[in-house]
Amino acid sequence: MTTTEPMAAEADAPGRLVELTMLNVMGGADFDESIARHREWGMRWVDLKDAIYGKDLKDLTVDEAQRAAAALDAAGLRVYCLSSVLLGGDATAGEEAFAGQDLADLDHVLRLAEVLRPRFVRLLGAQLPGRRELDGDAVEHVRREHPYVVPAYRRAIDAIADAGFEATIENEAWDCMLSTTAEFRGFFDALERPGAVSLTWDAQNQWATGVKPTLEVYEGLRDLIAFYHVKGGRSDGDGERLDLNVALEEASWPVAEVTQRIVDDGVSPVICLNPPSHGRPIDGYEYGDAVTTRDLAFLRSAVRGIA
Repeated sequence: MTTTEPMAAEADAPGRLVELTMLNVMGGADFDESIARHREWGMRWVDLKDAIYGKDLKDLTVDEAQRAAAALDAAGLRVYCLSSVLLGGDATAGEEAFAGQDLADLDHVLRLAEVLRPRFVRLLGAQLPGRRELDGDAVEHVRREHPYVVPAYRRAIDAIADAGFEATIENEAWDCMLSTTAEFRGFFDALERPGAVSLTWDAQNQWATGVKPTLEVYEGLRDLIAFYHVKGGRSDGDGERLDLNVALEEASWPVAEVTQRIVDDGVSPVICLNPPSHGRPIDGYEYGDAVTTRDLAFLRSAVRGIA
């Protein structure tokens, strides 16, 4: 069996220049095709989420993970993150419905991680239906009304650390409990796991919850971030609301300035490109590979220090 090794032990781990990866399905729904596309587009790292031999990450068998690891190793690719969607469900659903199956699934994901050897195992920020109508801080509301949520994250973080990997939590779109800077900071304080968990900051997911990404927003989150997801979006109105899915070069949030600061600060040695989403698609717009190739070229030309 051939497997990759932990990123931290690799002599060819990310160095001074920031590198790019993307969600694996962006290279194609066929996993072998996706591997080839990663190499064609100059990447050394993969972010595994779904479309892995036709399966989502958590549904892979150990044998299928070994097959994927061997294919990646043969192509000279390493796994940077296992992007699970665990703990991204409804925070109001009750303890067992929110966390029971997800924590059981995490045990299996960590067995896959032993084969695939990522740096990060990702969790998601929980959804809080009705959060936009709340009068106050969503995380404080969750801690008060749904006290099982934060302990579930603690258990997951501890399990990931005990398995030898780094836990990271990504803010989601829609009604994610993580939207304002205060909510992010309050949540990470409540976890009481300094140094054991980091933020995967998806700037446009935050915009989809109502907070437009800016340099000021980034500065408020900087010390939490270890992984950065980037995708294009445009306002069709006052400039504050996310309306349309577009390529990065057409985005109406300061993507080049924010990304440059992230590169200069060294907070995310690998940056993960995502497809534009959470706004409306534009009729006749070339999405798919066309946007991906444009976005990769934009990042490499508009931001200094990206390989």
